[in-house]
Amino acid sequence: MMNRRDFLTNTVLAAGASGFAASAQSGKQAVRVTVHADQPLGAVAPDFMGLGYEISSVARPGLMSAANLVYVQLVRTLGACGVIRIGGNTSDYAHYSATASAISSAYGTVVNDAVLRDLGGFLKATGWRLIWGLDLGRGSESEVMAEAKAVLSIAGERLMALEIGNEPDLFPNQKHRMPEYGYEDWLAEYRRSKTALRGQFPRVPLAGPDVAQKTDWVTRFAADEGKDAVLLTHHYYREGQNPSSTVEKLLGVDPKLQPQLDQLSATSRDSGLPYRICEVNSFSGGGRPGVSDSMAAALWVLDYMFTLAANGCSGVNMETGVNHRDFVSSYSPIGDDEHGHYSAKPEYYGMLAFSLGGRGRLLKVEMNAAPAGVKAYATRPDKGPVTVTLINKGVGAAALTVRGVPGSRGGVMRLRAPAVDAKAGITLGGAEVAAAGTWKPVKPEVIAVRRGQLGIKLPAASAAIVEIR
Repeated sequence: MMNRRDFLTNTVLAAGASGFAASAQSGKQAVRVTVHADQPLGAVAPDFMGLGYEISSVARPGLMSAANLVYVQLVRTLGACGVIRIGGNTSDYAHYSATASAISSAYGTVVNDAVLRDLGGFLKATGWRLIWGLDLGRGSESEVMAEAKAVLSIAGERLMALEIGNEPDLFPNQKHRMPEYGYEDWLAEYRRSKTALRGQFPRVPLAGPDVAQKTDWVTRFAADEGKDAVLLTHHYYREGQNPSSTVEKLLGVDPKLQPQLDQLSATSRDSGLPYRICEVNSFSGGGRPGVSDSMAAALWVLDYMFTLAANGCSGVNMETGVNHRDFVSSYSPIGDDEHGHYSAKPEYYGMLAFSLGGRGRLLKVEMNAAPAGVKAYATRPDKGPVTVTLINKGVGAAALTVRGVPGSRGGVMRLRAPAVDAKAGITLGGAEVAAAGTWKPVKPEVIAVRRGQLGIKLPAASAAIVEIR
């Protein structure tokens, strides 16, 4: 992990506000960003960062294990505090058997005590917590109870919550239930499972409803079960991957996203329960090759994570690894060649950039009429410097003036790639994530802050994290 003191190294002094005027006149689109450091907004949760897995990943012996040193390090490089979510479509076709052979399969995963012990060691080695989805689709009550007992035994205090069923609003689509199956049907099943769980584990924390699309289920669940749950959960994908799943669509505005977040944040506020997007990525069905595994995905995930934080979300679990169709998804932040080699993929770099810029409390930020795709966010820890994250998802370079920033200099970490559709050559702070899963910037950049403002050039398809001191 980077030492944040290295963020401000006296190596390159870039042009300040006076130099900015010339760059603005050279054809770049000028943008004015005003940071209101005296107007803090909501805090970014310390465990906001998260990864999501199909239960079939757990059944791959040695994958989620403390002995898998590179994988452990890749997780820890994203943060010392995060959340692993185990669920997905495979969870409602999976079975727990203490001594059977582990099987990783879309429609017949088997999880045993050995792989669960490995998972417990993995959680301890990473320092991350666990959300686990129980089988409501096909499992009997006795099977669910046995699975819950086994998970509780390895997770202990690292268990954030159990979920009962994965995407129950799509149960008819998955042939788990009849076409007329609806919220009231699921709630009755949820309550039966909850009663059985609480009979053996009185304090077990529960989350729900873990829906794919029907956000109104979250509002209804909060009203019906909010006093006996610890977390509201929802999923999100831009769309199902198809030929129209382009870079332009991924980096453009999704008209359904903000209304969904408005409803979730209102429900969270009214119920007093946090909400988490516990399964998410670019395009469902494994992602769109050439899009989900490119620099575009890194920019998308950086902006998306800040968008969630700005809308009061408590955290996000980015899907990675083997999916419900038995292949490693194009959108995976952590690459897996299925021969024991793991690596940071493009989306990982966007998540890593968020880990630098998304700390502390969000600050109010105002922009003038910025070109499409240019975004700005600012944060500040209780005792620390203001950090401004600037994102250019557009096709043209931008020249920005950032105002209202206290301090005399800004340390810049740039997220770059050869092109917006590049799959390789992506760097953060001039460095790639090493083969061992570690990361350290090698090209620190310093810009001057004069009279509370700084100027910075932001090429197309890039981002910059600026820490002000």
